[in-house]
Amino acid sequence: MADLTTKKRNSLSKSQFGLPEERKYPMPDKAHARNAKARAAQQEEKGNLTSAEERKIDRKADRILNR
Repeated sequence: MADLTTKKRNSLSKSQFGLPEERKYPMPDKAHARNAKARAAQQEEKGNLTSAEERKIDRKADRILNR
């Protein structure tokens, strides 16, 4: 996965995040989209994300991954 520096992350538009209102789960490319899906699933299992938030992240990642 390509490095995402703080400077690059801060320059991303809100639409490039899985949770844009919180600027969480950045997805500037396919590698980050796959990672966001995996991390969201882990956080949902731990109870840190709602299932609705996980679905939102998955839908966004799937669009980037052309699924």
